[in-house]
Amino acid sequence: MNSKRVFAGIDISKDHLDVGIHPTGKVWQLVHDEAGKEQLCRELRKLKPDLIVMEASGGMESALAVKLQEAKLPAVVVNHRQGGDFDKAHGILAKTDRIDAQVLASFAERIRPEVRPLPDEAQRALEGLMVRRRQLVTMVTAEKNRLGRASEEVAQGIQEHIEWLKRQLKEVDREISR
Repeated sequence: MNSKRVFAGIDISKDHLDVGIHPTGKVWQLVHDEAGKEQLCRELRKLKPDLIVMEASGGMESALAVKLQEAKLPAVVVNHRQGGDFDKAHGILAKTDRIDAQVLASFAERIRPEVRPLPDEAQRALEGLMVRRRQLVTMVTAEKNRLGRASEEVAQGIQEHIEWLKRQLKEVDREISR
């Protein structure tokens, strides 16, 4: 059994996962792909962390959070402002992915945000559809605004795009109502 408490922080980018461990200070980087996530789970299982913290990063954290939960690892996603406020409060001004991972590990130890179960697959699918619906509505509104200022030559293409977006919106609405 692990006599020392171990905390992990994961900084997530499109291409890499930077992992910091507290209190050892160990930091490493993995490719942000399926193999990298699998390797991360294996490494973290060996360390038996008390808590793993990662910041919300535009949805890039979702699949990793699910993977960690499925691996029965205690992971929590926090709002990126919480990590940023923690940095500032502790006088950490430098910003690199490695530093961010270490700061998140320290945040995990000091703040200990509560691990909550993630939404199940059906809830995640519905959330994804709702996000897509909002995106489509925003695009329809933007195109309608452009249509009012467009020349005749351009207006037809914009109108066709609006109609296509509306068809996509109907498809998403059908999926949501299932």
